[in-house]
Amino acid sequence: MNPFVDSLRLALDLIAHVDSDLLHIVGLSLQVSATACAIGAVIGVSLGVWLAITRAPVRRAAVWSVDTLLALPSVVVGLIVYLLLTRSGPLGSLGLLFTPAAMIVAQSILVVPLFAALSRRLVLDGLREGGDQLRSFGAGPLQSALLMLVHERFGLLTIGLTGFGRAVSEVGAVMIVGGNIEGFTRVMTTAIALETSKGDLPLALALGVVLLGVVGGVNVVIGLMQGRSPVAHAAFA
Repeated sequence: MNPFVDSLRLALDLIAHVDSDLLHIVGLSLQVSATACAIGAVIGVSLGVWLAITRAPVRRAAVWSVDTLLALPSVVVGLIVYLLLTRSGPLGSLGLLFTPAAMIVAQSILVVPLFAALSRRLVLDGLREGGDQLRSFGAGPLQSALLMLVHERFGLLTIGLTGFGRAVSEVGAVMIVGGNIEGFTRVMTTAIALETSKGDLPLALALGVVLLGVVGGVNVVIGLMQGRSPVAHAAFA
């Protein structure tokens, strides 16, 4: 008997028969990551637009900070959110620790720098191509930036999908602030780690297959969106 082949067969069987535990874990993962991306997009894109058009003295420091935070380890984000939300922390009275809300907060913080950095480049590249024309029609810096985002909506969608891909595949932060509670805060990445340590390889492998499918699907859509948006392609180059 081959353990890998046997585990893979059982994993595919779980997927084919839509196992209830598997379905709940996948559903929670998608819900948490989608919500975190929506919040991160609003904050991050707003920050990216400001960084693209501002001439404030702190601009260089702000751009450096955002670019640096792109490499921020997820476990550090988890630790910071944990310290803020723990009972003795400044936000402990909210009772959010070890809930899906805490996981959404952590993932939102993770994707904000990504949205900010990439949307800034998207706006700058767009303004470099068509900014003079917009200014000739009387558009101000903010109007020009917002019009460029509307024009490059496929590029903006590409950024959103990239953020979702990072959020849904993250494990460190959600493990720390979510607690990996069965039926409540267990998502695909944390469940894979737990089930592997428990020896339940079929469920772990089934979740891995689904996660790969989700991330792979997101990458396919990103490729299609980049093909439709030359500015987005330049921003990701």
